[in-house]
Amino acid sequence: MGCSVCENLQRTFDTRRSKYIEALSAPCYLVSSDLAASKNVDMERAKSDLEDHRLVCVVPMKRGNTANDTRNAVDGMRRLREYLIIPDRTR
Repeated sequence: MGCSVCENLQRTFDTRRSKYIEALSAPCYLVSSDLAASKNVDMERAKSDLEDHRLVCVVPMKRGNTANDTRNAVDGMRRLREYLIIPDRTR
């Protein structure tokens, strides 16, 4: 069973990330980048909230700190970093 707060924060981040990407690809982006900038701020806040909670979340801590858990945590953080990469739309 996972942490419901982690799941909620992950859903919020996913939603805000897709809204940001949608704003980048919207035709209005050519006229005004303010909407995309606002969506970027929302997404970064959601990402920060998720990362902050994961640092103190008790669910992963309850499993113990075995070498396998550490390896899984490092692998999970690597996947999270890859997931958070936003495509460069300036090219």
